[in-house]
Amino acid sequence: MSLSLQAASTADPIVSVRGVSKTYAGGFQALKRVDLDIRRGEIFALLGPNGAGKTTLISIICGIARASEGVVIADGHDTERDYRAARAAIGLVPQELHTDAFETVWATVNFSRGLFGKAPDPLYIEKVLRDLSLWDKKDNKIMTLSGGMKRRVLIAKALSHEPKILFLDEPSAGVDVELRHDMWRMVRELRENGTTIILTTHYIEEAEDMADRIGVISQGELIVVEDKAVLMRKLGKKQLTLTLQHPLERLPEALSFWPLELSGAGHALTYTFDTQKEETGIAELLRALAGQGIDFKDLQSSESSLEDIFVSLVHKNQEVRA
Repeated sequence: MSLSLQAASTADPIVSVRGVSKTYAGGFQALKRVDLDIRRGEIFALLGPNGAGKTTLISIICGIARASEGVVIADGHDTERDYRAARAAIGLVPQELHTDAFETVWATVNFSRGLFGKAPDPLYIEKVLRDLSLWDKKDNKIMTLSGGMKRRVLIAKALSHEPKILFLDEPSAGVDVELRHDMWRMVRELRENGTTIILTTHYIEEAEDMADRIGVISQGELIVVEDKAVLMRKLGKKQLTLTLQHPLERLPEALSFWPLELSGAGHALTYTFDTQKEETGIAELLRALAGQGIDFKDLQSSESSLEDIFVSLVHKNQEVRA
């Protein structure tokens, strides 16, 4: 059963995935009839727990793995029948830190550009290296670099042939805060120049900050694809927490139908309400509390984060499939 909230895209998709499934030789089904359109020039975040199928889907779109069934079109090219043209439009930054250990930074990035049939362009390569704070390391062998610097080299290689579509598969894994900031600044600049960005990340706050749209994958199924703002409005909840003047042992029976929760040894009362309803019910609740002689000395409001929504969606999907 799907919890999909996917809305039809009115924009011309640069990546179109139709009915893609992947079943391995042992019978494990990693993907189950995934349909997805990725719009030109957007930042799309693909979220999911470990083993959900994120990397498998990316590998199929990039032509690294073959789908058991279904079709993928990238920049107008079928990724199986017209692999070279499709792959030339795609840059991929994989999770694994693997690159040519004995090559210099300049040589490996320049060689990567040549693999895609692009004419040499030293000025462009220099710009990429400078943008990633790699210029002063251009003559260093890859083996001498730190893990964070090797991650920068992978990004430079992915950008070397000026792709229209850039996949970032867990790009923040194991890197320092400085690189993260440099990377997200560069991602925004690339998007402003028309590059489509697809990223997976365990840092959900990054997806909340960066992405235009969010996709959530769970147990091989794409359960949600939605504009970030719409998703948070549809599925987000707000909470009002009141710090009570005097602790309660239990809620009075007259308040039992309200969505209230006692915590903090009875000193805090939390009211959860729907963000989409016109009436929050807060005024009525405060009157009801006063009617029960319950006073409070402070109140605070909070709103669901993307992480809260993500955890809730995945949990619901797992319950449905159990």
